[in-house]
Amino acid sequence: MHCYTPRHRILLLAEVAHPEMVSVPLIGWSLSDALARHADVHLVTHSRNADAIARQGWREGPDFTTIDTERLVRRLQRLAAMVGASDNRGWTIHQMLAPFGCRAFEGAAWQRFRPALEAGAFDIVHRLTPMSPTTPSILGPRLRRLGIPFVVGPWNGGLPWPPGFTDRMHREREGLSRLRGLHTLLPGYRSMRANAAAIFAGSRHTLSEIPAYARRASFYLPENAIDPTRFGKRRTRRAALPLRGAFVGRLVPYKCADILILAAADLLRAGALHLDIIGDGPERTAIAALVAELDVGDAVTLHGEIAHRRVQDVLVDCDFLACPSVREFGGGVVLEAMALGVAPIVADYGGPAELIDPHSGIAIPFTGPDDLRETMRAALAAVARDPARLDRLGDAAAARVAALFTWDRKAAQIVRVYDWIRTGGAKPDLLVAPDPAALPARHAG
Repeated sequence: MHCYTPRHRILLLAEVAHPEMVSVPLIGWSLSDALARHADVHLVTHSRNADAIARQGWREGPDFTTIDTERLVRRLQRLAAMVGASDNRGWTIHQMLAPFGCRAFEGAAWQRFRPALEAGAFDIVHRLTPMSPTTPSILGPRLRRLGIPFVVGPWNGGLPWPPGFTDRMHREREGLSRLRGLHTLLPGYRSMRANAAAIFAGSRHTLSEIPAYARRASFYLPENAIDPTRFGKRRTRRAALPLRGAFVGRLVPYKCADILILAAADLLRAGALHLDIIGDGPERTAIAALVAELDVGDAVTLHGEIAHRRVQDVLVDCDFLACPSVREFGGGVVLEAMALGVAPIVADYGGPAELIDPHSGIAIPFTGPDDLRETMRAALAAVARDPARLDRLGDAAAARVAALFTWDRKAAQIVRVYDWIRTGGAKPDLLVAPDPAALPARHAG
């Protein structure tokens, strides 16, 4: 006989949630949409997302509510630009200003939903975005007084620059990242963590930063996943010389596309490899100049920016995805390639290396830029000698994503934590696939 668990009633705060964008906006939307299949969700988001969410069949009012803080957001964006930030650079500057916008958004959401919360209309309030752990919340103590559990995350960020990459750090206008620790002095830092019923950490580094008093309620859960309808193709080619590899991402210093091209130069010249470089950014001119200087233009295709839904059309005909990025918090593109059956070759630092295991990808150790180039060169030479290894890795990668890293699977993992908040018991390990027969049955009541 099954024990029925009522569906959770979730007030989900995702200021950034947009189904037609990428990165954090797409994560915010994808996880909101997936959670709505597992719980009774009401989404609170920014007004700029309303039209795109409505195009997904959601109804403003019954399904989601919008908050308009656009005037303040634009002022903060102008201020960030005045001190050197842009769309492609100065992430830390944007994050230093983010708490002002978040406080305004949460304050408006509290005023809007306080009567419903006091009336018991929701079981849990989950702040899905912002994803940076440096942005405090005003809601924890208020919800605690009402007896409503407060969940935050997945958080990610704060990965230190690895040694030897100071020049790239300055080219990214990230000198202020050295002052990131000051966020622990912000009002709300301790209360958000102390009052959280659960905290999701999207990387092991972020998990390590959670203070001891909040560790029992903390869960490691990489924030990225894939939508099988977006990445539904499957690689059918078998690896053989010349190999085909891809780089997908913004052409900015920390992504290190130039290091990949330098590492691959011998194979490119020998006709043993073709590289597809997908993406655009401030480094594109320098990348094109490097390709010309190395005389490998016939073996490198600079695609520029490609619509997200079309990326799989190029990736699925590749043997591997190279991700030499040295400050990648998440690494969603790695999962997207894995879902297609394309083997990932990643720098062994940060988020991408946490998404693979030895059976489903290759992690490249390094101690600096020159070392990364040489270890990447050795890894590429090794797979050129044994192309079938890429087929084995790609097949295992697709299986790993299907088991752990779809949005629906991610939502089910989060709901296990909601269950734990409600019923107590043993703390769940979210990266272990549960036995479906052991899960409680659910109904819509």
